[in-house]
Amino acid sequence: MENETRTPSGEALTNLMLDLFRASSLILTDGDHLVAPLGLTSARWQVLGAINAVQSPQPVAWLARNLGANRQNIQRIVSDMEREGLVCFEPNPHHRRAHLVVLTDKGREAYGAAMALQAPWVNALSKGLAASDIETMHSVILALRERLERKKSSDQT
Repeated sequence: MENETRTPSGEALTNLMLDLFRASSLILTDGDHLVAPLGLTSARWQVLGAINAVQSPQPVAWLARNLGANRQNIQRIVSDMEREGLVCFEPNPHHRRAHLVVLTDKGREAYGAAMALQAPWVNALSKGLAASDIETMHSVILALRERLERKKSSDQT
C-alpha cells in the first residue's frame, strides 16, 4: 500500500485535532475542579445542560445523540443522578420502556449554580482572545462535526 502524504489542509486539521484532544482533556479536568464543590463532574454538568436545553423531556438515547455520546455512558450518568435526586424519570407516551429524563428542583439548582461558576471561569479563559477568532474556530469545528456526522450516518446505511 502506498504511503499517502497529507495535504496542507489535512496536516493543519491533524494538528488541530491533536490539540483539540489535549484541550478537551484539560477543559474536562478544569471543569471537574470547578463544579466539584457542587457534587458534580464535568460529565454530569454536561448532561444536566443537555436536559436543561431541550424544549420537552427526552429519553436517554436522544440526550446521548444530542451530546454525540455513547447511550450506555449517558444512561449510567443519568441513573447516578436519579439516585441523587438531580433528575427523575417520567413515562414516555411514545415508548413504554424509554422513559423521559426530567430535571428535579435539586437538578435545576445544581445546574444554575454550575452556570454561575462558569461565567467568571470562561471569561478568564477567553481574556485576550478576540471574539472573532473564537467564532471562526467555532465555525471550523461545526463544519468538521457536520462532516463527521454525515459520514457516520452514511456508514450506518
